[in-house]
Amino acid sequence: MIRSRSSSAGNGAPEFTDADLPGLKGRGFALLIMATAVGLCGFAAVLPLVPLWASRGGAGEFGAGGTTAAFMLTTVLTQLGMPWLLDHAGGYRWTFPVGSLVMGLPMPLFALTTDLGPLVAISAVRGVGFGMVTVAGTALAARLVVKEQVGRATGYYGLAVGLPQIVILPGGVALALNIGFDTAFWLTGICGVVAAVLASGVWFADGGRNRAALRGAGSEKGKERTEASRDLRGLPLLAALAAPLVIMLVVSSAASAVVTFLAIPLEQAAWLVSALLAAYALALVTGRWTAGVMYDRYRRTVLLLPGTAAAVVGMGLLTAGLWANGGGSPGAGVASLVLGGTALFGLGFGAVQNETVTVMLGRAGPTGYGRASAVWNIGYDAGTGAGAIGLGLVIQLMGYGPAFAVVAVALAAVVPLALRRG
Repeated sequence: MIRSRSSSAGNGAPEFTDADLPGLKGRGFALLIMATAVGLCGFAAVLPLVPLWASRGGAGEFGAGGTTAAFMLTTVLTQLGMPWLLDHAGGYRWTFPVGSLVMGLPMPLFALTTDLGPLVAISAVRGVGFGMVTVAGTALAARLVVKEQVGRATGYYGLAVGLPQIVILPGGVALALNIGFDTAFWLTGICGVVAAVLASGVWFADGGRNRAALRGAGSEKGKERTEASRDLRGLPLLAALAAPLVIMLVVSSAASAVVTFLAIPLEQAAWLVSALLAAYALALVTGRWTAGVMYDRYRRTVLLLPGTAAAVVGMGLLTAGLWANGGGSPGAGVASLVLGGTALFGLGFGAVQNETVTVMLGRAGPTGYGRASAVWNIGYDAGTGAGAIGLGLVIQLMGYGPAFAVVAVALAAVVPLALRRG
């Protein structure tokens, strides 16, 4: 049965229906996935790379975390305005390509200095682009497919975000340490330009059948639902999204600990850092894809509680490994603990990502996809930024082992919320 996707405009004409969309097999959706994979290579490389670059310049852990925090601060501020841009300024068409350029073009500037001030400023500019890309990408992944494919669509989108990280997270660090930071910064900057070109093609793909989905609610063919609509908006919507938002805030804060700081205490074992980041990225996409498939199969969330529990146990193993590592090159026992903990945490975090985003999209309704995407991405990115700056301060005061223990306790505190949601 074909289900209407959208609202009635003032003349009674629908914005678009599921029958209009090519769906998962369309070229437009494929271009979105490719643009996401290419464009976010820069994001994946920079997360551990810039803090390491700042640390080498003498910034210290708090300053290194400050680069990530600045990036995430402007990301969140941008995301706050994205729902309006998407619906009233034709933003579904242009925000992804422009955001990719804003994220990628400043990358080579990192190579010019290791001073903390410029690094923070460049990170802040790039955060604006990242905020545009993340909200537009998540919403488009849902808008370009039929309702019965939303779980898999967000899963594919998660694969596009996560699979490149298997190579880029460890590869970016390895490339910088062995060939040079300059080369790494230039390559990741080029990725942003390529992503912008790919994303622009969604408008022209599939004979123009995606164009109605790329028009916002402010266009003549895409007005908001009437007052009779059951889609939640305003405070009722925020209340409905509160539980998954809190879970995302806490778990993404914990993820910031892995991608921002794990390379620093283990820098003397470059092979281990690369293995850790690869294991994390692989487990992340595995968890997210599995959750997306199961959501479409059962039409409900089934992995939110198991995913949250896995994240808690994984962070506990990581804590034990870092606490046992007294500096220098880690031994086999420490390596096993941190590898296993990182992989288990990544698996849980991937499942939590997809479960929370599908819950939010379902509660917001099709005309609220932009708002739900913004809230979810704010939870993700605000958590990442807060985790980076907060954990950096705790590390300087207490050391790595105790700091990661604090993160594990915070994760355990949201398990009851995940249990209630399940």
